[in-house]
Amino acid sequence: MHFTKMHGTGNDFVVVDAREIDRDWPRLAVATCHRHFGVGADGLILLLPSEIADFRMRMFNPDGSEAEICGNGIRCFARYVVERGLGRGDGRQLAVETLAGVRRVRFTMASDKSVASVQVGMGHPELRPEAIPVAIAGREDELYITDYPIRIDGRELKLTFVSMGNPHAVCFLEEAVDEFPLHIIGPKVERHPLFPRRTNFEIANVLSRESVRARVWERGAGETMACGTGACAVAVAGHLHRLTVDNVNITLPGGALAVSWDGRGEVLLSGPAEFVFEGEWPDE
Repeated sequence: MHFTKMHGTGNDFVVVDAREIDRDWPRLAVATCHRHFGVGADGLILLLPSEIADFRMRMFNPDGSEAEICGNGIRCFARYVVERGLGRGDGRQLAVETLAGVRRVRFTMASDKSVASVQVGMGHPELRPEAIPVAIAGREDELYITDYPIRIDGRELKLTFVSMGNPHAVCFLEEAVDEFPLHIIGPKVERHPLFPRRTNFEIANVLSRESVRARVWERGAGETMACGTGACAVAVAGHLHRLTVDNVNITLPGGALAVSWDGRGEVLLSGPAEFVFEGEWPDE
């Protein structure tokens, strides 16, 4: 099985053109994503045919669970399609089917016809607790929930809930995100009873109205260098709190992502998508 290793701001993926092959994908994701015994990645991405878009993307986490969508992954997916000559039309936009719906990707091309930049229309954020989902009784009529308190290991965390097609809980901190014990608190938030489908967990420092520093504990993957939907969730939460403006840079350990949201329309995510290497995975 041929694969391509790619990353977006350090969030790395094994990308496979699976249009003519089939495998036990959850099991293969566990094997290929392993950092010591596999290729090493935050997820396995499959390119598949679609009846409602140009292509369909599936993404499996390192624990074998399937994610609804992946913001960094879809940029890598789209660049893979364009630079492999698989796309249709003028090569400057692509419609990608995901479990969260169809997402539209736009490209800026360099003079050598490579992809210079990638922007994804990530859809409208879902803020209603029952649709994220968050199991909070008696709060179903609220348009959104900010600063919901939970206590873990003696720490009170005030969470803002956002879905970008997958669930997120965002916590703005006074202490530096680099000092927060995310490896301890992250898995406990991910599997908290509030979240029937588990959740992604973001911690963030607002540096200015245009700049936020964040770290992410991803559902099914652990802490990652970056998370595209997580960056979007942080930007939306910052907007709801009136801490940030419409266009904000989210700096994660792997690099910066640009997010735009006007408080009404869809969220736009821009950032890099890079090739790393290619290889062959042996059939078992």
